[in-house]
Amino acid sequence: MADIVLGFSGGVDSSVCAALLKREGHRVYGLYMDNTGEQARREAEKTAAQIGIELRVLDVHQALDERVCRPFVDSYLRGETPNPCIICNPTLKFKSLLAEAERRGAEYIATGHYARAEGGAIYKGQRANDQSYMLCRLTREQAARVIFPLGGCEKTRVRALAEELGLSVAQKPDSMEICFIPDKDYVNWIAQRRELPPPGDFVFHGKVIGQHEGIYRYTVGQRRKGLYNDRKLYISRIDAQANTVELALWEELFQTELHARDFNWLIETPDEPIHASVRVRHTKWEEPRCLVYPEANGGVRIVCEEPVRAPAAGQSAVIYDGERLLGGGFIV
Repeated sequence: MADIVLGFSGGVDSSVCAALLKREGHRVYGLYMDNTGEQARREAEKTAAQIGIELRVLDVHQALDERVCRPFVDSYLRGETPNPCIICNPTLKFKSLLAEAERRGAEYIATGHYARAEGGAIYKGQRANDQSYMLCRLTREQAARVIFPLGGCEKTRVRALAEELGLSVAQKPDSMEICFIPDKDYVNWIAQRRELPPPGDFVFHGKVIGQHEGIYRYTVGQRRKGLYNDRKLYISRIDAQANTVELALWEELFQTELHARDFNWLIETPDEPIHASVRVRHTKWEEPRCLVYPEANGGVRIVCEEPVRAPAAGQSAVIYDGERLLGGGFIV
């Protein structure tokens, strides 16, 4: 039996985690990171009371803005495609959980992520809902102390467990990907915080072929509306300084070599190239084998055996050794 601090949102995943850990005999302390409003907090408190765990509420509005929201906006306006969850996990969520564990003298922390943690290493969860990609920037200390009770489950099984456990949140809808933009209108959300860049040129093979509505409205790999000379075109590069959106044909989106900066290793940093596989976005349909070359500046060069589609600046290149997560860095 151990003392465990659980990241508790009051959703089905964290609620099932709490119930399972309690059933195993652990002392569970919930930490609710409040970044929304009173209603959501009250619902979480009600669910925690139903399960029978103590819940501490931590106001993270300011920390979220400083560590996640501002970098998210900066990245978008640089023409990148940021993933806020990858930034939030090590700098806010898991950092807060570890601080609470130290405050309580708890040995472990836990979350409802669909991944597995064994012996200080992190592994993929079930293929249908694996979330290991989102954990690529955890520190090794965070990885060594975390438990993922749902690691071997699929979402359908978790909802069935919630029903079996009699939890009132069994059919509660899943939370949105970007928790701080509840209506998913990120363009308007950014516009409330910064002056937006003006429209600019669409460029295809060096030729201006139209006007875009603002670089923040596009992501690499996205299809441009309409046809050009009877061909579909796709966003291949966003140049914030020139205020241009470069276009390419489908077959031109694929690359076999990419670079990632600020690479976070969950193993000892290798001093020579290693064999691995790589994901360039949170998707299941491509993960080619590759050679990863560590660089002196803290980045890596990744050479793939098969090309990957449209690696986007700001997204994460995440590498694996089989099922094991080795780390990740930001694509440049």
